[in-house]
Amino acid sequence: MPLLARPLRCTIVACLLAWASAATAAADIAPLPVAEIAPGVHVHGGHTATWPGTRADGHASDVANTGFIVGARCVAVIDTGGSPALGARLLAALRRVTALPVCYVINTHVHPDHTLGNAAFAALEPRPRFVGHAHLAASLAARAPFYREALARELGVAVGASDIVFPDLAVTGRSTLELGGRRLVLHAWPTAHTDNDLSVLDESSATLFAGDLLFIGHLPVIDGRLLGWLGVMDGLAALRPTRIVPGHGAPTADWEAALATQRAYLEGVRDGIRAAIADGRTIATAVEGLADTGTDGWLLVEDYHRRNLTAAYAELEWED
Repeated sequence: MPLLARPLRCTIVACLLAWASAATAAADIAPLPVAEIAPGVHVHGGHTATWPGTRADGHASDVANTGFIVGARCVAVIDTGGSPALGARLLAALRRVTALPVCYVINTHVHPDHTLGNAAFAALEPRPRFVGHAHLAASLAARAPFYREALARELGVAVGASDIVFPDLAVTGRSTLELGGRRLVLHAWPTAHTDNDLSVLDESSATLFAGDLLFIGHLPVIDGRLLGWLGVMDGLAALRPTRIVPGHGAPTADWEAALATQRAYLEGVRDGIRAAIADGRTIATAVEGLADTGTDGWLLVEDYHRRNLTAAYAELEWED
């Protein structure tokens, strides 16, 4: 069923997911490919590209990792993709694995490539609980109109205000969720990649869903506090998982190396900007002078590196 760029009596999401919530509907919606990386832990790998992309790029809005964890009683979904259609496809993939109810939908942070599939799951009966950092709701409320406009402009996808699904379970500090013989440990972190980063540790498999606190391949993107992010990375390492699912890039058991690679980039941005500020450079000359440094091996440099330098300058300009 093609997406329409005009309002319907039922929303686009509701129309799609009246199908996707039933087993027979899965045949009408192409399920996202998922891999079982540990018993009961299923991950879909997004493409390394910018959100929302275009209709011609072959993977519009499918740029972040999403997944779900199956317990004995129910299922937890972790991030839902960058459009309503992707949420429907993730639900179809889940239904190929299990008929258990979805009891939780967990968003690791506010960015649209991780949250705009939520409405696919809000249409389920019984409705799952939507879980996020205590700061997620305010951030999503501020940004949702821009996300909706971007989908309409770039992909011709109309998403109504009612299709933006807010958390009804806010996490502060550490919290746990039970799936039936399986416990998830959630950590709400101080401002790092964003001001609403949440990680999810599946105790049964020691798999950590880090969201965008870890990037692999895709250049890290600073949308919170650079110094805070460096500190939070120490907290992630202290969890000692068996494997990490990053927000972007392949899941890895060599997570210490992945964190070290990200740290090297972020510390390079920090040190370069501090030196530029000490030399009395303006933000424009600092960014220009560092635009070609410290990015070897990373993808999407042209899209994000100068932006990161600008954000770092604004943060570090007045540090003590």
